[in-house]
Amino acid sequence: MEENLNYGVDYKYIPATSVRSGVGIEVLDDVYMYTVQIVNIVLYGYPHTNEFVLIDAGMPKSAEEIISVVEERFGDDCQPKAIILTHGHFDHVGSIIELIKHWHVPVYAHRLELPYLTGKQNYPNPDPAVSNGWVAKMSPFFPHEAINLGGNIKEIPADGSIPYMPGFRWIHTPGHTPGHLSLFREEDRTLIVGDAFVTVKQESLYKVLTQQKEISGPPQYFTTDWSAAKESVEKLAALKPNVMITGHGLPMVGDELSEALRNLVNDFNQIALPKYYQN
Repeated sequence: MEENLNYGVDYKYIPATSVRSGVGIEVLDDVYMYTVQIVNIVLYGYPHTNEFVLIDAGMPKSAEEIISVVEERFGDDCQPKAIILTHGHFDHVGSIIELIKHWHVPVYAHRLELPYLTGKQNYPNPDPAVSNGWVAKMSPFFPHEAINLGGNIKEIPADGSIPYMPGFRWIHTPGHTPGHLSLFREEDRTLIVGDAFVTVKQESLYKVLTQQKEISGPPQYFTTDWSAAKESVEKLAALKPNVMITGHGLPMVGDELSEALRNLVNDFNQIALPKYYQN
C-alpha cells in the first residue's frame, strides 16, 4: 500500500519556528503535546506501552524529530496503532508519508477530507489579505496541493468512535476545512481541537514566534467557511471542556479555558473574522 505515495509539487520545508519548538508538555498522564516548529502533534497513550496513537503529523521534513519524540516516550522501535488526522493542511500532514513508510500503520481522517489526502482535490489558495500580519502575508508560499496517501488513508468510523482511542469520540468541526474533526473524551472533558480554533494569533509572526497565548479563531488564511467555523466553535464550547489542546498555541485548562471559550463564542466576529468581513 506504500507505492505511489506523494506530496503535492508545492511541498517544501517552511523555515518558520517558535520559542516552543522542540518542547513537550504532559497535559495529562496519557495525553502529551509536542510542538514541531509552529504546530502541535499529540500523543495519546500511557508512556512505555504499545497502546498509543499519534494525532497529526507535523511540519514538512520533521519525521525524524517526531519518531525520536515517540521513541523517547514509548520506547525504542515502538510504533503507534494508528495516526489520526484532524485535517490535511501541510502543517498537519507534513511528515505523514515518511511516518507511514517507517511504521506501516493506518491513517484515519473524516470522509470529507479524503479528496485532499488522495490526490483528487487541492485546497484553495491561502488568502494573504485576511490580515496585515506577516504570517498571513507569507501564506501564499505555504503548500496547499493535495497529497496522495493511497490505500493507507481510511475513513474514520462513521459512528463517532476513534480507532485505538477508547473513551474518545470524534466531532465534525468544519469551517477551517470541510472535513476537519476534533476529539473529545467525556470522562474528563478533554478536547483536542486541531485548528477549529487556536490559542495563538496565527496570522501574526511575532505572536507565532513568541507563542503569546490568546484565544483565536481558526487560522484565517486557510479557513474557507466562516459560518461553519463559528458553528463548530459553538459546538465545541457547548461540551464545556476542562482540558484543551489546539493545533497551534499552548493548552488551556479550567477557568482560563471556560472564560476564553465564552469570549470566543460571544465575540466570534471581532476575534476570529478577517478584518474585511468586519467592515
